[in-house]
Amino acid sequence: MDLKLDEMEQAVRDTAKEFAEKKVRPIARELDETGRFPEELVKEMGELGLMGVYVPEAYGGSECTATAYNYAVMEISKACASTGVILSAHTSLCMDPILKHGTDEQKEKYLKPLAAGTMLGSYALTEPGSGSDASSLNTVFKDGGDHFILNGTKLFVTNGKYAGVLVLYATDDKNKGYKGISAFLVEPSFPGFSWGKMEHKLGINASATVEVVLKDCKVPKANLLGPLGKGFSLALETLDGGRVGIASQALGIGRAALEAALKHVQTREQFGAPLSKLQAIQWMIADSATELEAAELLMVRAARLKDAGERYTKEASMAKLYASEAAFRACDQALQMHGGYGFCKEYDVERHYRDVRICRLYEGTSEIQRLVIAANVLKEHPVG
Repeated sequence: MDLKLDEMEQAVRDTAKEFAEKKVRPIARELDETGRFPEELVKEMGELGLMGVYVPEAYGGSECTATAYNYAVMEISKACASTGVILSAHTSLCMDPILKHGTDEQKEKYLKPLAAGTMLGSYALTEPGSGSDASSLNTVFKDGGDHFILNGTKLFVTNGKYAGVLVLYATDDKNKGYKGISAFLVEPSFPGFSWGKMEHKLGINASATVEVVLKDCKVPKANLLGPLGKGFSLALETLDGGRVGIASQALGIGRAALEAALKHVQTREQFGAPLSKLQAIQWMIADSATELEAAELLMVRAARLKDAGERYTKEASMAKLYASEAAFRACDQALQMHGGYGFCKEYDVERHYRDVRICRLYEGTSEIQRLVIAANVLKEHPVG
């Protein structure tokens, strides 16, 4: 497996890094404090080609690779985790299933504005009674003639209120379990669709996490995504890519925290010398740097498998599990290296510490990732 980025992939990463440093980082603290959704950043990312990195040029994308996209998420997340997950949810969770399972008409209608950044994408799977057990949906649909009628509630919808289309899941019979689930492309303008409450969160405050309420929501038959009854497998496939995106986000946050800590310990003096001279500090640096390097390798491996069109469910879960846990430890150690300053909002490491916590929860908790990994490892090594 080639871990080196090619010329185009490096160009995408460089573009994302420059944009993050010049446009995102200067307002990251303000976005965190106010919870303001950065519409201007979304627009600029669209203009730079970052909103459709691996979408074909025929649909307005940059036609690069998933590897390049994941590095873009990492670089943006180093500057602002909220902006990073806006990009990740838009691409991995909304555009990717349309690209893979959409009809020609659906691709033409949605991918072009999504890749341009003039439309934002979202994803609606989680419900009040359905989180880690995604097959236990309570949102239902029925045939309404020339349209489907949907009823139910979705939670934790990233990019909510700013999204132009959502990949949304519902079942035609709750007793069928995963076999009854189908996927739909739902626009907020459809009759019966409404936004519910806005969530106030520990971190990623500018990502607009909102509830969706469907009351006899009319969805055109043309907006069924994939075959009827195949929504659950579509959701799991989509989450594979999403998990690599969250690994990239976690990696970016962890790297930002470590870089802040390195600057602090080399300029802050205690006991007559910089903190960086203390062995305890050096061990924290060594552990964080090593774990983040390992997380990057896992992220790249999963992304390369996706680019090759190979199955990467286990590798995606490994990348997501390890990167989110390693980044959390790196942020914790970075805050520790800052001492009391790390507990103050004046220092970015405090924001990184709050932002990174969600990476161990969304798109499958760390516990779910371990179940996925174990199931795949056991399948690879049968006895008898």
